[in-house]
Amino acid sequence: MHWAKLAPEVYKAMIALDAAAKKDLDPPLVELVKIRASQINKCAFCLDMHIRDARGAGETEERLSLLSAWAEAEEYYTVKERAALALTEAVTVLTEGFVPDEVYERAAAHFEEPELAQLIALITTINAWNRFGVTTRMTPGRA
Repeated sequence: MHWAKLAPEVYKAMIALDAAAKKDLDPPLVELVKIRASQINKCAFCLDMHIRDARGAGETEERLSLLSAWAEAEEYYTVKERAALALTEAVTVLTEGFVPDEVYERAAAHFEEPELAQLIALITTINAWNRFGVTTRMTPGRA
């Protein structure tokens, strides 16, 4: 299914939401968050897209390769990036039905409140994109 053609108003709204969600956030951080959520959600289409975007923005192969194990490779990521990645995982996998307080507080310690709101919107948006991609079996390189 090519959902974007079948639901063009939804697609346009998602594009607008995506643009609004990443506004004022550091572009390399945006790509790390999008890649990490896409790894968890197993969205090959989004992984392919955002890994390319990250490379284009100057992200290193080493950091991209270690991203799925960022907590064990913490020396490759800033404290702020690690806080964002922890929040990304907690929002993406709501197994407890909520984001643990310590994860939220860790992110809140490194992001001003407006920036934290943007980060939460970004995480929510990539999760929505992932669900469209995985559900409709979007494959890398085929928009």
